[in-house]
Amino acid sequence: MISIQELGPDEWRVWREIRLEALRDAPEAFGSTSADWEDADEARWRARLVDVPLHAFTRLDDLPAGVVSATAPDGSGQVELISMWVAPFARGRAVGGALIEYALRWVTDRHPGARIALQVRKHNAPAIGLYERHGFVLAGENPEDELEFTMRWQGVI
Repeated sequence: MISIQELGPDEWRVWREIRLEALRDAPEAFGSTSADWEDADEARWRARLVDVPLHAFTRLDDLPAGVVSATAPDGSGQVELISMWVAPFARGRAVGGALIEYALRWVTDRHPGARIALQVRKHNAPAIGLYERHGFVLAGENPEDELEFTMRWQGVI
């Protein structure tokens, strides 16, 4: 069983550790770079954990194994899953699916009726497949980034 923990502002050091690892491992997958965050002070890390309401992470073998975040609903009622990452050693061990399912339950419990979307790099076939297995469908190119697809959740929890 995969144990998932939500992070709040007081766990900023945990968030910092796993976020920097994700940015170093897959710099092409995120809008930020590790250089953008390496020297960030405690206040900036805490602010991120306040401004984005869901940050959930897990460990395997006592190592950071994965993370997912979700925004609050925007003006149109859409929540976006962001910052999804699974450590290389944890890929293929159901971590990604567990994180997605956790985030989907979080959204549907707190924001019933919200639409759920995410952005994924076009070349990231494993991530696209993972999202499709969890009810996401391709919804076109991201108008803000020609290297990304938008995916929308069509599933039911």
